[in-house]
Amino acid sequence: MLQGFYWDSYDDTKWTNLTAQADELSTYFDLIWVPNSGNCATDRAMGYMPVYWFDQRCAFGREAALRTMINTYKEKGTGIIEDVVFNHKAPVGKDGSWIDFANESWTWEETTYEINWTPADICNNDDGGDTKSKGWNVTGANDTGDDFGGGRDLDHTSANVQKNCKIFLDYLLKDLGYIGFRLDMVKGYGAQYTKMYNEHAKPKFCVGEYWDGSVTAVTNWINGTGKTSAAFDFPLKYVIRDAFGGGNWSALSNKGIAGSPDWQRYSVTFIDNHDTYENQDRLVNNVLAANAFILAMPGTPCIFLKHWQSYPIAIGNMILARKAAGITNQSSITKQQTAGGGYVLEVQGTKGSVLCLCGTPTYDTNGWKCISAGTNYAFYVSSNVTVDGLREDKVEVPECVTPIEGHIYAYFLANKDYTTPYAWVWGKNDKNFNKNSQWPGDKMTKAGEDGHGNSVYLWDGGEIGSDMPTGILFSNSGTPQTADFTFKNGGYYNADGYIADVTTSIQNTPIKTTLNTKRYNLRGQRVDDNYRGLVIENGKKRIYK
Repeated sequence: MLQGFYWDSYDDTKWTNLTAQADELSTYFDLIWVPNSGNCATDRAMGYMPVYWFDQRCAFGREAALRTMINTYKEKGTGIIEDVVFNHKAPVGKDGSWIDFANESWTWEETTYEINWTPADICNNDDGGDTKSKGWNVTGANDTGDDFGGGRDLDHTSANVQKNCKIFLDYLLKDLGYIGFRLDMVKGYGAQYTKMYNEHAKPKFCVGEYWDGSVTAVTNWINGTGKTSAAFDFPLKYVIRDAFGGGNWSALSNKGIAGSPDWQRYSVTFIDNHDTYENQDRLVNNVLAANAFILAMPGTPCIFLKHWQSYPIAIGNMILARKAAGITNQSSITKQQTAGGGYVLEVQGTKGSVLCLCGTPTYDTNGWKCISAGTNYAFYVSSNVTVDGLREDKVEVPECVTPIEGHIYAYFLANKDYTTPYAWVWGKNDKNFNKNSQWPGDKMTKAGEDGHGNSVYLWDGGEIGSDMPTGILFSNSGTPQTADFTFKNGGYYNADGYIADVTTSIQNTPIKTTLNTKRYNLRGQRVDDNYRGLVIENGKKRIYK
């Protein structure tokens, strides 16, 4: 599954843009989760304050483009799932009203279905009672879940609300062609109503956002839905944050919902989503390694769009390998153990097995084929598995990345989060190597482009002195910022870490994972001490990642 958007991704995820990527994305993804496609009565909205349900005009496109996108993917075997917001609704807002919901109708097979609203459809204690105290005479029952202080919380005990929700889901599946739902903020109303709606609509796939780090709390919600819905594996997300973000590899022994044979089929695993990417829960380092981990795990992996944009070849190859081995949300974990400075995970599929090495464990990989490897991870399939369609994963070093003799310096390949990159550089005993000694350090100079629309920036610390830096991090004028990276003079970095050394001839760096104490390059191939990964293609330097 792909989360096909992030906050304010209006340009990247217009319906027309997603349609144009159908050939590529349908090769890897069975499901694509898109934002709420209804009219929110504003030009720029992510869809979480819905005003209209049947008016399909939103910041991502109009109805015709939406239908084209859904049908294009359906023809290629990929289903689109809608972000459904049933916890709350926004008013039309005429004359400042908080409760004047839009009445709408939908005609299907010569039958017209009416959706109408009254103050009795809004929770009596909405906004902690503030709605009623402001003079809006809402008369529904008390909320059956958590209160939300934005829109008006719908009273799902109301027969009228239930009727309206069922009609809307029928419209999404039968008319627009969605195959399922991602349910927003399901903590806000009783799980029994998700059960009611799913048993009526019968989506092919449904996943709820029950945002809680407790396995018990999330599985209780799944049970409450009559097991008609999967849930995002927030418990595993926080384990991944601690393990891959902080190097606490032993934390991976706790695998959330996906680690339980009783619940793994209901687990949708993920690294980040549109919300967590914007707050302190975001994973800032070892992102590709974390994606490798969930692509080896049982559960249904949900890849975040920004991660796909950064690592399409590596992630794509691992998806192909997962499918070739027959790994599903019901596969068995056959080995899970800490090993040295890392963690070992083996999962058995219907056609073979996958192996994911996290961190720097020592492990015998005889009988395995390496699909992808890099900083703090290596991903393998068993030797009996044939994986078709693999793409060669190479890092191209742009021509603008050139040595500066006698200087301390580094290059940074900026993604869309880093429009104004700064470098913060330090050495032993916290020596500051920045010309601007105050955080966030030195503003970097644009050196050129990478040939794929991304900018490359240079930090030049001047002539080499008696000491050299030991660490470097990059930020976007202070935030967001990368993890702390080891400084390598002339290093070429991206937001996930070191890519290449450009001070001398470009060469492969062995993966940090030690395999039988033999030396391997980043493609998992055994090499000798004289191996160099530099190749020249069309006059450009390239290295294997």
